[in-house]
Amino acid sequence: MRAALPASMIIAMTLLAACGQPQEPASAPAFDSAAAPAAGPATPDPETQALLASLPAPYNTADVENGQRKFALCRSCHTITDGGANMTGPNLHGVFGRKAGSVEDFRYSEPVKTAGFVWDADHLNNWLTDPRGFLPGNRMSFLGVKDPKDRIDLIGYLMVETGHKPGG
Repeated sequence: MRAALPASMIIAMTLLAACGQPQEPASAPAFDSAAAPAAGPATPDPETQALLASLPAPYNTADVENGQRKFALCRSCHTITDGGANMTGPNLHGVFGRKAGSVEDFRYSEPVKTAGFVWDADHLNNWLTDPRGFLPGNRMSFLGVKDPKDRIDLIGYLMVETGHKPGG
């Protein structure tokens, strides 16, 4: 006969299992994925296409639908909406052009607070490749996005969804 697990242990195991798991999007995507043909990726709406075209290479070729899927790995810790809450990680709206470690009311690790760089696509690409290797001592437990095309798609998606300004 097996002893029942205490409720607190079941809750803790459930929370740990959910960390990093894809979540439902908090807001509607900038494109209509339901209108996509079954055989290929969705075509972004004209506004999203124009914004993508204005992005620097290679992000101007991003598959924003795949980027949105990859962001599901980040959604348990980050929001991307203007005015969105900080969670385990800071809100990423306006991240491009923002000094690392500068979101008010977020408690950063010392390495992030003193990093001294401004977030751009190259820094974010390096961070997403290996967060712990890029900035040793930071608290982010995420292992990274190993596939280069997935990082391009994710960064392109973030540029579209977080208020990236062309040329910025």
